[in-house]
Amino acid sequence: MDAKNNNLSRIIIIISVLIPLLVAILLFIPFKADVGGEWVKFLPHFNGIINSATVCILLLGLFFIKRKQISNHRASMTGALILGVLFLISYVIYHATVPSTSYGGEAPAKYFYYFFLLTHILLSIVVVPFVLFAFYYALTGNIPRHKKLVRYTFPIWLYVSLTGVIVYLMISPYYQ
Repeated sequence: MDAKNNNLSRIIIIISVLIPLLVAILLFIPFKADVGGEWVKFLPHFNGIINSATVCILLLGLFFIKRKQISNHRASMTGALILGVLFLISYVIYHATVPSTSYGGEAPAKYFYYFFLLTHILLSIVVVPFVLFAFYYALTGNIPRHKKLVRYTFPIWLYVSLTGVIVYLMISPYYQ
């Protein structure tokens, strides 16, 4: 691996570590930023829309690659990555400004909610470096490594996006 590739790998790893650290800090700091407005309370709904769109675009990407429509596949997966970045920005803004919402449902729905939430959070942390490396391999033309990696990355990314929708639908009645 040359120095350029080694540096890009390091950047991917640093980003993959910084994202969950930033989110953890935002969730556990005792104060919230004042960004001046009620508009931030719409962000969970926006995030639900983003996750729903991501599920659709990921499935479209799968559809295109199965039909060997590489440029459509590339566009779909780039769209999914862009939606992921938008989600992260929106999520950070929301959690930096609004206290966390507690789930108000009762058993057995509560157990399903926490199962989906926990697996969603853990796998969203795990999938970030794999998604970034999958993009890196595709963009650099290392298709054998890309294919090998996405065999595991794609279903995890799809699960994270889908459980994001499920978690949103389950907690949305409790937003204030």
